[in-house]
Amino acid sequence: MKFITKKIHAFLDYPVAIGLIILPFLLQLGNSSSIAQWLSVYTGIAAFILTFLTNHDLGVIKIIPYKFHLLIDFIVAITFIIAPFLFSFEGIDAYYYWINGITVLIVVSLHKPELITQTK
Repeated sequence: MKFITKKIHAFLDYPVAIGLIILPFLLQLGNSSSIAQWLSVYTGIAAFILTFLTNHDLGVIKIIPYKFHLLIDFIVAITFIIAPFLFSFEGIDAYYYWINGITVLIVVSLHKPELITQTK
C-alpha cells in the first residue's frame, strides 16, 4: 500500500517547509523552551533549501539525490519525535513535534519505490 510517489512528495515539500517556518509563531510555540520555536523554523529553512536542491519534479538545482532527501526526512522525523524528551518540551510544544515527526515518518514509510526502466 505504498502510494506516495516522488512527484507527490515533491508537491508536499515546499508547503511543509513553509509551515515549519510559520506555524511556530501562529501556534505560539516556545512556552516550555525557546528551542521549541526555533528548531522548527530552522528545520523549515533547511527543508526549503533541501527541496530546492533535490533531484525531483520541483527541485530547481537538482544536485541532491532523491534517496538522500528521503534519508534526511527520516532523520528529521526521528529528531522531532525525540526532541520533546531531550529539551523538556511540554504541552503544545511537545505535541507539535510528536505530530510532525510521526507524520513525516508515515510519509517516508509510504513512499512508493521508483520503477527503474532500462533503455536498450
